[in-house]
Amino acid sequence: MELAHSLLLNEDAYNHLGEFQKAEFIFEWLQFLEKLLPVTSRADIRENQKKLVEQLTSLLNNSPGPPTRRLLAKNLAVLYSTGDTFSVYQTIDKCNELIRSKDDSPSYLPTKLAAVVCLGYLYKKLGRILGNSFTDTVGNVLKAMKNAESQGRYEIMLSLQNILNGLGAAAIPCHRDIYKAARSCLTDRSMAVRCAAAKCLLELQNEALFMWTTDLDSVVTLCFKSFEGSNYDVRLAVSKLLGTILARALTSKQITASTKHNFRRISLEDVMELLGTGFLRGSCGFLRASGDMLKGTSSVSRDVRVGVTQAYVVFVSTLGAQWLERNFSAFLSHILDLVSQSHPKAVQSPVDAIGCRRCVSFILRATVGGLLGEKAQIAAAKEICQAIWKLKKVVDAAISDGNLETKVNTTDVTASQHVLVCALQELGSLIHGLGTTAAPLLQDSSTGVLEAVISVILHPSISVRLTAAWCLRCIAVALPSYVSLLLDRCIERLSALKSCPEAVTGYSFAVAGLLGAVKHCPLGIPHGKGKVIMTVAEDLLCSATQNSRISVQRMQAGWLLIAALMTLGPAVVQHHLPRILLLWKCIFPSSPKDLETEKTRGDAFTWQVTLEGRAGALCAIKSFVSHCAGLLTDEVVQRLLPPLPSAVDLLTQLSSIHKSYGNSLKTPSTVYRQKLYELLAVLPPKAYEGDFSAVLKELVTDLTVTDSQIDASAFLLPSLCHENDLLLLGPLLQETDHRFIEEQLLLGNSIAGGSLEYDPYSIYEKFAKGDLVPKPLPPALSVTSAASRLFGVMFSHITESHRLQVLEQLLNSIKQTKGSRQQIVQLHVLSAFSTSLKHLANCKGSLGSEEVRRSALMLVMGALESNNPLLRCAAAECLARLAQVVSDSAFTAGLAQVSFDKLKSARDVVSRTGHSLALGCLYRYLGGISSTQHLNACVGILYTLSQDTTSPDVQAWALHSLSLVVDLAGPLYHVHVEPTLSLVLMLLLSVPPAYAEVHQSLGRCLNTLITTLGPELQGSSTAVSALRTSCLLGCAVMQDNPDCLVQAQAISCLQQLHMFAPRHVNLSNLVSCLCMNLCSSYLLLRRAVVACLRQLVQREAAEVSEYAVALVKESKEDFTPDVNIREIGLEGALLGLLDKELDPRLCQDIRETLTHMLTSMAVEKLSFWLKLCKDVLAASADFNTVASIDTTQEEETAKGDDVSVLTSDSDDRFHPFRNPRWSTRVFAAECVCKIISQCENAGIAHFNITLAQERKQRDSRDDFLVLHLADLVRMAFMAATDHSDQLRLSGLHMLQIIVRKFAAVPEPEFPGHVILEQYQANVGAALRPAFAPETPPDVTAKACQVCSAWIASGVVSDLNDLRRVHQLLVSSLLKVQAGKEAQNEQYNESTSTMEILAVLKAWAEVYIVAVEKQKNQSDTHKHSLKIVNSSEESYRDITFSASGLLDLVQADLGTLSKLWLAALQDFTLLTLPPEYASQLPAEGGTFYTAETIENARPHYYNSWALILYAAALWLTSTGFIVVDPDEGVTNLSRPVTPTTMCQDSSTRPLVKSPEDVNTDRFHLILGISVEFLCSPRSDAAMENIIACLHALQALFDVPWPRSKIGGDQELGVELLNVLHRLILTRESPDIQLAALEVVRLILYAAQEHVKEKRRSAEVDDGAAEKETLPEFGEGKDTGGLVPGKSLVFATLELCVCILVRQLPQLNPKLTCSPAVPPGKHLLLSEDGSRLVAAALVILSDVPAICSPEGSVSVLPTILYLIIGVLKETAVKLQDGQLPLTVAASLQALKGLLSSPMARAEKSQNAWTDLLRSALVTVLDCWDQVDGLLQELDEVSLLTAITVFVMSTSPEVTTVECLQKRCIEKFKTTLDSKDPLVQCKCYQLLHSIFQHPNKTVSYPYIHSLAPSIVGKLQETEKAKPENAAELQVIQEGIKVVTALTAAAEEQHRAHLVACFLPILISFLLDENALVSATISAKNLHEFALQTLMQIGPQYSSVFKKLMASSPTMKARLESAVKGNQESIKVKTTKHAKNPGKSSSIQLKTNFL
Repeated sequence: MELAHSLLLNEDAYNHLGEFQKAEFIFEWLQFLEKLLPVTSRADIRENQKKLVEQLTSLLNNSPGPPTRRLLAKNLAVLYSTGDTFSVYQTIDKCNELIRSKDDSPSYLPTKLAAVVCLGYLYKKLGRILGNSFTDTVGNVLKAMKNAESQGRYEIMLSLQNILNGLGAAAIPCHRDIYKAARSCLTDRSMAVRCAAAKCLLELQNEALFMWTTDLDSVVTLCFKSFEGSNYDVRLAVSKLLGTILARALTSKQITASTKHNFRRISLEDVMELLGTGFLRGSCGFLRASGDMLKGTSSVSRDVRVGVTQAYVVFVSTLGAQWLERNFSAFLSHILDLVSQSHPKAVQSPVDAIGCRRCVSFILRATVGGLLGEKAQIAAAKEICQAIWKLKKVVDAAISDGNLETKVNTTDVTASQHVLVCALQELGSLIHGLGTTAAPLLQDSSTGVLEAVISVILHPSISVRLTAAWCLRCIAVALPSYVSLLLDRCIERLSALKSCPEAVTGYSFAVAGLLGAVKHCPLGIPHGKGKVIMTVAEDLLCSATQNSRISVQRMQAGWLLIAALMTLGPAVVQHHLPRILLLWKCIFPSSPKDLETEKTRGDAFTWQVTLEGRAGALCAIKSFVSHCAGLLTDEVVQRLLPPLPSAVDLLTQLSSIHKSYGNSLKTPSTVYRQKLYELLAVLPPKAYEGDFSAVLKELVTDLTVTDSQIDASAFLLPSLCHENDLLLLGPLLQETDHRFIEEQLLLGNSIAGGSLEYDPYSIYEKFAKGDLVPKPLPPALSVTSAASRLFGVMFSHITESHRLQVLEQLLNSIKQTKGSRQQIVQLHVLSAFSTSLKHLANCKGSLGSEEVRRSALMLVMGALESNNPLLRCAAAECLARLAQVVSDSAFTAGLAQVSFDKLKSARDVVSRTGHSLALGCLYRYLGGISSTQHLNACVGILYTLSQDTTSPDVQAWALHSLSLVVDLAGPLYHVHVEPTLSLVLMLLLSVPPAYAEVHQSLGRCLNTLITTLGPELQGSSTAVSALRTSCLLGCAVMQDNPDCLVQAQAISCLQQLHMFAPRHVNLSNLVSCLCMNLCSSYLLLRRAVVACLRQLVQREAAEVSEYAVALVKESKEDFTPDVNIREIGLEGALLGLLDKELDPRLCQDIRETLTHMLTSMAVEKLSFWLKLCKDVLAASADFNTVASIDTTQEEETAKGDDVSVLTSDSDDRFHPFRNPRWSTRVFAAECVCKIISQCENAGIAHFNITLAQERKQRDSRDDFLVLHLADLVRMAFMAATDHSDQLRLSGLHMLQIIVRKFAAVPEPEFPGHVILEQYQANVGAALRPAFAPETPPDVTAKACQVCSAWIASGVVSDLNDLRRVHQLLVSSLLKVQAGKEAQNEQYNESTSTMEILAVLKAWAEVYIVAVEKQKNQSDTHKHSLKIVNSSEESYRDITFSASGLLDLVQADLGTLSKLWLAALQDFTLLTLPPEYASQLPAEGGTFYTAETIENARPHYYNSWALILYAAALWLTSTGFIVVDPDEGVTNLSRPVTPTTMCQDSSTRPLVKSPEDVNTDRFHLILGISVEFLCSPRSDAAMENIIACLHALQALFDVPWPRSKIGGDQELGVELLNVLHRLILTRESPDIQLAALEVVRLILYAAQEHVKEKRRSAEVDDGAAEKETLPEFGEGKDTGGLVPGKSLVFATLELCVCILVRQLPQLNPKLTCSPAVPPGKHLLLSEDGSRLVAAALVILSDVPAICSPEGSVSVLPTILYLIIGVLKETAVKLQDGQLPLTVAASLQALKGLLSSPMARAEKSQNAWTDLLRSALVTVLDCWDQVDGLLQELDEVSLLTAITVFVMSTSPEVTTVECLQKRCIEKFKTTLDSKDPLVQCKCYQLLHSIFQHPNKTVSYPYIHSLAPSIVGKLQETEKAKPENAAELQVIQEGIKVVTALTAAAEEQHRAHLVACFLPILISFLLDENALVSATISAKNLHEFALQTLMQIGPQYSSVFKKLMASSPTMKARLESAVKGNQESIKVKTTKHAKNPGKSSSIQLKTNFL
């Protein structure tokens, strides 16, 4: 194929190829040429033009296929337009010549067609350059059309369209001729020709004025004719033509002189009348219609009506949204008039009426719902309301007249019914779509929406009453706050008007509809409503027999209410279950005898009442089983069963009753059947086993009844076919935008589709997917589908013999019928049997013996050869299911053989299609094809069938089957891939485009082939590369196909290719193709486009976005998308599409695509994304900028063609999003939140304004979130104050995120302030509306969270400013205190729980922050090892007085604390396991009611943690001391405070002691914490765990609770075990640190307890001997620790767990393993270091709670761990600092060594031994590996040795060998080259030399003092160079000073005599002082100071020395003199130096 890539055709390569390869080669070359020509220079083209034209024209004679001829034509046109045009006439002549040729043979046809196509493209591209030649060409082409076949006519029409396009107004001379030709084609028998003619006429009307002036009527009539017998594509094309022409006629301003005299301006009324004629009368003229009217037959065929309906929509869409707004009332009255009584013929039969109503609803939905923005929709809703009021008046008048006369004038009443149904449906849909944004509409009393809807509930027509109820349901779903209100109103009217039949049915429908809405309203309705409804229902049922006039209505209403009540779920129903079961039991006779008496006694009316009642009861129980599965216990099932046998008995008697009483019982008995079948299908089959045979008999009768004329295949079968196979059956069964109206065309003429009046019980059910209005089918159909479903369930549960019998019965009944009736029976039987196979497969059952299989097979095979394609399709699927159930390879092979034989012999289309599909489906459920023979045979046969050009149907089915085979064979298919691919390509290149179904099947084949090849497509071998090229070629052919579904296939193929071989797919071409089709009128194409985009942007979002914009900038003339990509990019286009699109699946895909794009690009294109979101959110704000802009635009465009006025959205440039829907705005708000989180991951500059501004200055392209803060706040504000509740929630959430993320960002211009402070007014304004009384509780709850976040963030420093927001919380608190009395009556009780808890949680958060801030301010470091928290700095600059925030809360703390404790107590009750349910208070808790307990649970789970922490803080702040005197009487409505927990009022003591109250509270907090921490759910929020641990910390921070836990060892151990488990399961360092802090406090509590016991024992036994004192602490006398009981053991376990996790080397088991390399030192992370440090602190405290013996047991472990940490982490850091872990281990070591246990008599010896061993271990660290010495920090180890020397008793370290080694270490360190090390060494020696015990200090002094003095003497020669060396000398001087002080009297003089000369040598004289270095000066000063101190102390020695050495004396004197001089100048120096040195000492003072 690479050889094809050249400018000229490579003829050598071409001639070597076979026939088929040539076609492929040519196509590849032409494709390459198409890309090459536009980018080749003009000179090159001219050079090769002659040769190229020759090559291209010679190809015309080669019979090119359809895609090739199109490409060929395009290339020729491009070649002439870029090169020279002089030879173009020859080419045109040649084409004309080819067309004139008399050769009619089929082989010559492609050449003729190619010539036609060429002409079209040449004229399109070159247009007027071609001068006058077009008249001949057009004439020639039109002449050729007279005897052309359909392909010819199709191509000629398209060519003429192109010619007209190219020539524009120049073609006027030919317009009439073309018009005539196109007219005849528009009613052609070939549908493709009709479509082409419509396109041609659409092009023609641009210039041919006569089409929309003088000839308008005939064009319109012609279009109506064209609709007759049309298919979906024709209806789309012709309706587009018709709608556009009428819109053009209405808006045209320019009328040429010639037409002026006989042309009147067309008004809107005229246009509407024209369209109305088509809708009502169809395509016939007036005369014929009148004749039909006389006969009374309906003449409007459905396809005409559906076509006209689509034309209405095109007409309005073309004129645009503003036109519709202005002319809405006229438009509405016309549309509603279509179904009014002024045209009785349209609605004379119910079937016609339903069809027309659907069309009218569709027109309104597509225009009002699809085009208008929210404000305009509200205006439209008002208009519709006016229409309803008008009709209502007419009806009222008619009814009141009727009271005067004897006969009611019914015509007016029925006249209005259909109009009312349509108006109510649209009103309901509108409000449903508007959601809570419709609130102003309902509050507007002048419109009276609710009054209007409720007033028509009493309409005489049942369909109006039902639709009004449905409309109320929509209102309730949209505005949940109205549900309770409407329910009350309807129930009240129902009770008041109990004796009016219309009121009883109407209001019961309304109540049922409203109950159905409740499950869509998360806030629910008050629990008590269920009781009210149940009472009303019982009352209706009991009074049904009192008044025969309304018995039926009351019976139906009563059961309808009960059935609807079930949808409220188990929580409501369980309270009424006994009464419901009683009613159910009473409605059926209790024995067969009673049924007999009933039969003998009744008449037609009583039977009607009985059947209605029983059908209702069945429906209610079915509703119970469906919605309350949780209540279906065995006991309840047993109580449901007794009436079933008598219900089945009645079923068997129905036919005889029907016969006895005539037709009036037909519908009630059908409905009864249906309801019984539906109930049995949902009950467990075991329940009615006894009635199996009776029921099956009835089912078989129902399925095979022969008088049914209705072909219900369109309802029964699609669900039984596989969705992939349905694609074969054309667009009607696929999802399209017009599904709602197109559906009617699937059905026979006797049904129009579903409608609400067929089954009132569907008013409360959940609607089917995609339906806005429920569409139950007529009873006759419903009963069939119910029967087939039940048959499916029962067949799998009956015995084998019974199965055989049933199947034979079914087969016989099929044989006995003939013709169309046979087909109907076959259809019912197949659907039932197919359902039963599904059930069998699901329950893994077997079908049975050979006979059963044989009968089953006969049944399926019969259907496989049916004339109905849908039935064949279902039969093939059924065959696959049969193979699955039998699951026997021999049987499956037999099935395949039958089809093979049949296909070899059969020649008819029916059996060839059926059996070929059967081959594809056969292995579908058997895990794929595994037999190669079967595969080879299949492929062979399907190849042959797919080339059967005589029947496109056979080709399509065979290819579809082949695609299934490819899919099922998987890897086995590899051998066939190449031939199959060749076949697919050959067909793609040769099958005419009119056969779209063949192309669609080819597309599916190609798709499965690509999937089969999979990742292999990336390969580089020639074979793979050839396959890849073929795939790409196939995709290219399909992309050029005119059929949209084929294009969708092409896109999904490219999507697959992109997944497997991304480098080989040309992304820019693909993206441009996607952008072109983004707004296609075909739903499936749009879906394919978005699905593909979704995949592309996951990998290459930026590229996709750039290509899209680049494409629009290059903007080819044929690309004008409906969306403005140029301005708003692909992202904006997708957002716009999301706003218009109604298909939920597509919307979901768009959302995901945008989310992927946002994730990968939002940070780079920040401004762009934020602007997009802002435009969407702000678009709702300004609505009135439209009209003014419109006019100027119109004037500009009036010069040229008017059509642009219609199509271009006039103010697109100004507003990319006009009135987006609330759901789009919610999505935009969610996007903003996602952008913030993306920026958070992207870097710190986004939240740091100084940094952001710096980087922005450096590179202006950089963009940072913090720079857009104003926009963010504005967006949050706009969203939070919108009408839509969902948007308010999103806005508040966004505000909360903004506050959380930006709270700490400082404002650089005003130090001490933060950047958010300037927005406090916005925040306050955004929050205030959420606390208004009418706001829904979920919004208020969210706002509470934002309030607490705002107050807690510390943004506002002035308390007065904070008060605004604080006041909102205070007002909410008052509401909480009002308790249950003040509860909202609109929503479920659990919503008030939600609101109360949100308020309490918000207050808790504020209180917690206030306490923490106060603590931070007052906190000086409690422990020397308090870890500095980075956030502390940020608190310092906030000048907020923490006490101020506390004061704000303090006022309400008394109330709050009670409420918090009450909420916690509720929470504890709710967390009890189910088995304690009986112990819960019967009336519920403080904040929840017993009935709504399940709904309340999640709210408690959301808020308990912070409330717990706050309560713990409050209790500790009062120190558990305060107990309220009136504790028992709080001001809650029901005082269940923690004091009264789980106690009966009779046994409750009147007053509890403070101790008891405290104990209860302590256990409440501890209990909740332990219960939660024991097993936090895996999804438990981090905050909850941390809050819980903080609460425990707070609890143990005060003495009283500590005494409780210290005194209860078991409790302590349990708590430690819980914490241990938490540390094991949660990796978060925050959690682990918090847990360790709790452990430390528990240990502290235990220490206090042990101390207290020891103290009290000493006090008691003061007189006794010390020996007899009992041992306190763990380990008693033996030292044994019991795991599980021992606090010490638990603590050690936990600490070891932490340490080993951070430092695995500590684990002796691991140290030997290869996992841990020996001796490698780790630098832990900061968190890790903090954890280790915390664990060490705990370890050092452990011995304090042991007895002496116990301490001996644990000491080795503790020492091992502490020294281990020291050893592993002692690494030198750069700045000489100690690592945190080392500091901690030294601290711990010191704590441990100074433990009193080391000196207690019982343990002293053991401790001494152990401590010596420990010291040896430390010393050994040095000697481990010589090479590693440089890593190890000698300072840390020296410090450790010093700690040992200083802190232990002398006998530990004075052992000679140890002492010697220690001194050795000091010696080596003294010689260190590192001044820092030396310095530290001096400091340590300093402390050792001062040790009070001489046995300890002397050996060190003896060994080390000489070398120190020696070092100082050396310094005389080498003065210090820098500060570090200086410090070493200073420390040395200090050590010697200390030595002199410590020396014995007699030796002191010697020492001083040595020391003074050294000091004096450091002094400088005046001259030297000036020139000396800083270090020398400092040394001079330090030496002088020391001399000043020492001189006076040892004056005698000093004087002696001075006397003996005059030089020294002179030096000293000059130094003193110089010093006095400088003191005058500088008084500051002396203060500084000593401070410096001492501060260093403090930092590392562990001693």
